[in-house]
Amino acid sequence: MPEYYDRHETRDPAEREASLMGALPGHIAHAKRNAPGWARILSGVDPAAVRDRKALAALPVTRKSELAALQKAERPFGGLNAAPVESLGRIFVSPGPIYDPGGSGRDWWRTARALFAAGFRRGDTALNTFAYHFTPAGAMLEAGALALGCTVVPAGVGQTETQVATLADLRVSCYIGTPSFLKLIVEKADESGADIGGLKKGSVGAEYLPPALRAGWAERGIRVLQWYGSADLGLIAYESEALEGMILDEGLILEIVRVGTGEPVADGEIGEVVVTSLNPDYPLIRFGTGDLSAVLPGASPCGRTNTRIRGWLGRADQATKVKGMFVHPAQVAEIAKRHAEIVKARLVVDNPGGSDRMTLRCEVRGMPSAGLARAIEDSLRSVTKLRGEVALVRPGELPNDGKVIEDAKSYG
Repeated sequence: MPEYYDRHETRDPAEREASLMGALPGHIAHAKRNAPGWARILSGVDPAAVRDRKALAALPVTRKSELAALQKAERPFGGLNAAPVESLGRIFVSPGPIYDPGGSGRDWWRTARALFAAGFRRGDTALNTFAYHFTPAGAMLEAGALALGCTVVPAGVGQTETQVATLADLRVSCYIGTPSFLKLIVEKADESGADIGGLKKGSVGAEYLPPALRAGWAERGIRVLQWYGSADLGLIAYESEALEGMILDEGLILEIVRVGTGEPVADGEIGEVVVTSLNPDYPLIRFGTGDLSAVLPGASPCGRTNTRIRGWLGRADQATKVKGMFVHPAQVAEIAKRHAEIVKARLVVDNPGGSDRMTLRCEVRGMPSAGLARAIEDSLRSVTKLRGEVALVRPGELPNDGKVIEDAKSYG
């Protein structure tokens, strides 16, 4: 029988949705009242009116790429924190720099749920190889492991020989870190003849996990599952023993939106991951992660009923240089908005003969009018200040990969 972290994981989806939507108006009111940044961003929004996904989708998306500028204008968190700085446990520094809060509450980043799904239990000893300095990953995963009753070895990164010796001496049962570093540790143990046979469970993130690598560890008796999260949001989604997609964490509202817009896409279509977190200390509302993913249909065979996503599928920031000027996904979205016939658009940039060329491929409804392509060309030039070609295609012909701008330039 599967084990679950709590009853929330197996709730009826309608009950979960009603709980999330019921909490949304009060959460937005709390953010506007206590976080000056949100008061500015949501200045014209009536929190009481935001009680369903349609109303939520009308709010602006605040993207991770905007945090550095917001924080430069108002230290340390751009006014997005609803809890006073002095009440927070830590301030972390991510590249940018971007400052991330760390709360002092138990399992503030909610990572225990992912570790539980990976088999971590009270009495386990966990080697945590995520960094503990500046960035929050080490603290994030340690908090979850401690909440489960594990004993944590705060190893951090590097010193592979010492990591191997620690695994052997302490009969460590669980690994936390990146898959590439676990690979190094296992190879070093094999090379030195160290007995790390006590290691049975792993929770990995921050990198792609090759299926062959996971299968090789399974043959050694080490079961490794993945989690997906960020410094700002904490845990977003995690794998279960079913190994079919990643299950959304409880207490989050997920949207997948068309890149360059805030418009939700249909289930199954790849787009940008946008998350609303009900964290009262750091209430991120329609926060664009910059990551690409897609919703998987149905529920997980493991019995957990929350939304599943395909995991990390790339980055949404597809800005591309054309003839010395940057073209952004938001500009492609603006062109599509100007023409009701466009269902979906994709800008292909190549350089035949060494000269940059733009072709806007547009899926269009019905029979296009004779002048539609020319009208779209005019919009392309007006929005980007660059000349380009337009190709009209039938709905469904463009790839479902989340790309709004395809950089097909050759440098060979």
